[in-house]
Amino acid sequence: MAGQARVLTAGMTDVGRKRTHNEDSYAIVEDENLYLVADGMGGHSSGEVASKMAIETMREFFQATSADPEATWPYKMDKTRGYEENRLVTGIKLANRRIYEAAQRESRLHGMGTTMVCLLAVRDGALIGHVGDSRVYRLRGESLEQLTEDHSLLNDYIKMKSMTPEEIENFPHKNVIVRALGMKETVKVDAILDRPRPGDLYILCSDGLAGPASDEEIREIALGHRDLKQAAQAMIDKANANGGPDNVTAVLCRWIGSS
Repeated sequence: MAGQARVLTAGMTDVGRKRTHNEDSYAIVEDENLYLVADGMGGHSSGEVASKMAIETMREFFQATSADPEATWPYKMDKTRGYEENRLVTGIKLANRRIYEAAQRESRLHGMGTTMVCLLAVRDGALIGHVGDSRVYRLRGESLEQLTEDHSLLNDYIKMKSMTPEEIENFPHKNVIVRALGMKETVKVDAILDRPRPGDLYILCSDGLAGPASDEEIREIALGHRDLKQAAQAMIDKANANGGPDNVTAVLCRWIGSS
């Protein structure tokens, strides 16, 4: 099913200007039309362990269920979701459980976690699954839209009360996320089905891009570069030019259509 959508992709990650190592991970799993970004957290490089574990669990689960559609899943299917959406959500939930259990087993990994955003290209659309404050944007024509909602303390405050741009800018707990893989034994996964048009560009990114670079800067770069690798590099360069306070990762997916 997933092989019937046609997508052009490029991905890139960078340590940024302030960090000594990169806790972001990403993957382009072409044979499954699956695209992933994870932003790890936790001291002593355990964030890197968590983000890599999330990526590898998703890759393994999709390849196993693709090779054997009758394979037993670790969670029951949600009857309110379609097959592929269930598959995406189940993979993320499995990643959460593996990270949580590893953190419980090993004291050096205690408290580790990671965000995750995924895009699965299927025949009737782009399935997006996400946990945390990494984002998926869609550029359609000249309009850029954020499709995911940040699972962050700042976003919770914005929803509860109207905040001025200055209050948002000076919010003291910008980096606090309220949902991530590995924080608890179970996790709630947000999933949406977007209906792409040929030429639509999806941008999956960690907050190392979406924080330092404004939506308008991301939009201008996406419009100014047809080549996806050049666009990803330009986005990372912009985040670093704006201070590069965090690791920066971008995966770009241009929807060509269905075959």
